[in-house]
Amino acid sequence: MSNSTNVSNQPQRTYGVTSAISHAKPKPVDIELSKKLEETLKPYGVFESEDELQHRMVVLGKLNEIVKQWIVDVSLQKSMPENVAHSVGGKIFTFGSFRLGVHTKGADIDTLLVAPRHIDRADFFSSFYDLLKNHEDVKELRAVENAFVPVIKLTFCNIEVDLLFARLALPEIPDNLDLLDENLLKNLDPKCVRSLNGCRVTDEILRQVPNIENFRLTLRAVKLWAKKRGIYSNVLGFLGGVSWAMLVARTCQLYPNAVASTLLLKFFLVFSRWEWPNPVLLKQIPLPHENRLGFQVWDPRLNTSDRYHLMPIITPAYPQQNSTFNVSMSTRQIMQEEFFIGFKNSEDVQNGKANWDILFVPFNFFSRYKHYIVLSAFAASQDNLLEWIGLVESKVRTLVLSLENNAYITLAHVNSTSYGPLESEKDKFVTRWFIGLLFKKTENVNIDLTSEIQMFTNTVHNQAISTKLIKDGMTIEAKHVRRKQLNKYLPPGVFKMKKKSGVVGDDKPNVVKNENILNESSSLEISTESIPEGKEELPNVKDIIDEKMLTDDHEHKASINNDAQISKPSIIKESQGEVISLAPITCNTQEITSTAAPAKVQPDEKRQGVKRPSTPLGPDTKRTKIENPTETSPQEFIIKEDPSNINTTNLVKSVDEIEALTSPTDDEMTSSNLKPSRGIKRRSSDQKDISTKQLKKDSFQEEEEKELYDTEELQPQLPLPVKNSIKLTLK
Repeated sequence: MSNSTNVSNQPQRTYGVTSAISHAKPKPVDIELSKKLEETLKPYGVFESEDELQHRMVVLGKLNEIVKQWIVDVSLQKSMPENVAHSVGGKIFTFGSFRLGVHTKGADIDTLLVAPRHIDRADFFSSFYDLLKNHEDVKELRAVENAFVPVIKLTFCNIEVDLLFARLALPEIPDNLDLLDENLLKNLDPKCVRSLNGCRVTDEILRQVPNIENFRLTLRAVKLWAKKRGIYSNVLGFLGGVSWAMLVARTCQLYPNAVASTLLLKFFLVFSRWEWPNPVLLKQIPLPHENRLGFQVWDPRLNTSDRYHLMPIITPAYPQQNSTFNVSMSTRQIMQEEFFIGFKNSEDVQNGKANWDILFVPFNFFSRYKHYIVLSAFAASQDNLLEWIGLVESKVRTLVLSLENNAYITLAHVNSTSYGPLESEKDKFVTRWFIGLLFKKTENVNIDLTSEIQMFTNTVHNQAISTKLIKDGMTIEAKHVRRKQLNKYLPPGVFKMKKKSGVVGDDKPNVVKNENILNESSSLEISTESIPEGKEELPNVKDIIDEKMLTDDHEHKASINNDAQISKPSIIKESQGEVISLAPITCNTQEITSTAAPAKVQPDEKRQGVKRPSTPLGPDTKRTKIENPTETSPQEFIIKEDPSNINTTNLVKSVDEIEALTSPTDDEMTSSNLKPSRGIKRRSSDQKDISTKQLKKDSFQEEEEKELYDTEELQPQLPLPVKNSIKLTLK
């Protein structure tokens, strides 16, 4: 009796950087809702059958045997004794959604080939690639050697596989290798560290959640929701799989005893009210003196560039990095709206007003805006197109950033779904992306998007040359179209014109119409009533959400204890995911003008943000100081802001302060000269827009200049000619 009492009185283990919001146990209604959630997910194909899972394991086992034999053969070719060659080891590890246990039907498998030190990357992309090329079960083989994380893509026994490579500084690879051991990172080149990072992050996430099964079911629901709502794409500036996994893991840490139905509601609640850019952390970032290996970690106290990340979600494995570097002002704004809508819909489910299907109704992108930019990528063959669209898609976010910087564009929303050729283009190889535009309220001005398109095409062109990817027939085409013209560029049935009705919220019934964020944009001849006056703030969710929703236990309030020693997490008894053997580009743009004569911009209107056309990036590009010394430059705004005050501790201080994140401890403030603060100082909306946009523009240009002009063969690059202009006239 006394023993059971002592056990029940023991404090529950703390997960994450702070204590939990609620330790409340699930109620019968919560368990029933979780069962309904699981049943709702099944028709969407998020669960794989046992036979399909076994097939994946067989495929991985075969691939692992191929790897082992290849390492033996290469070792013998390098004059290694035969007995040693057979003992050096080497194996395949898995990571990503498969390792997390949330992969869907037909999903690919992310794998990592770990080899001993005498096997190098050149061997991987030469002899191993040739071995796969001649294997009867391998199809659609493609090597991407120049990528940030080099990869070989293939289809093996009808399963798509992405295979990374990492060479460890070890003479042999033991069967019980623990990839979370930081000592393995010693003496590794950056590409190997990045390749290892996928496995290390995945394993660390699993260690940081209280209940893996509840975590997995919640994550399956969140991933399906994000895909249906068009916000699942890291490359386009939304969130990728690992980022969504970390947000769900953080929710599990805050509600460690909750089941999936409750966790899903709390997920939407917490992140609809999160005060970005305060970071999401699953564990503490090491202090500078704790960084023994010297790799750069995400830390705004030390790294100036980290202070300007818009939506930081930090990986838990060393070296800690921001997984959401690609997020822009527009994509963050779109995701914030979706968090809010998701919360209201899941709240309706909890109250019996709706079922779980309401979360998974697809987002109707093509009824949301009146203006779109259509990007088309053409190639001469299907193989060339696969390479070409990979490069173009990776640069689309740079176009979004440029459009955001335009003084008259409130929001640039890229659709996460791309589309292939039309029925009339069966003999062509083309992929299209669509960007919806929302304009600010303004009168009698011309909008010229030529410079934005010019910068984008130059970036793609120079990158294609530097990576030697450019081939005959690879072109880009950019056009501005109105909503009623979309059918000319979309497959049949994708877009259907509707009768006049409200644009926002038309994509599904019984959905919160949060018009404060994404309002209907103007027509070509824009009336002043149809355009919002600027970026409007998110609705104050604090006024909508009763604080009781934050916790089922009103007596418990999450306390902050930054100095508390967190006990070492118990190791989950699962495998680490290892597999055991069982021509220059042309920009053909379309000139769009209104029937009315364009009004000239008066001198006093220029200070309203009329953008000076930017010049193509080049080695001679220089920035000049602002001529008028009486005006405050964006850089001065940023200096006054003192971004070092960004709070790196991540949690809700109390039930009444879900938005607030904790300040650094006294010791941390002393060591890093930080002032106690809840984050960045609030500025006027004008200052915020100017400083953030200018900084991201400058940062983007510096990054592209460094990337494009590092090699001698690229100096100089001729700008890509733009045949026509994309112009709009606002009346």
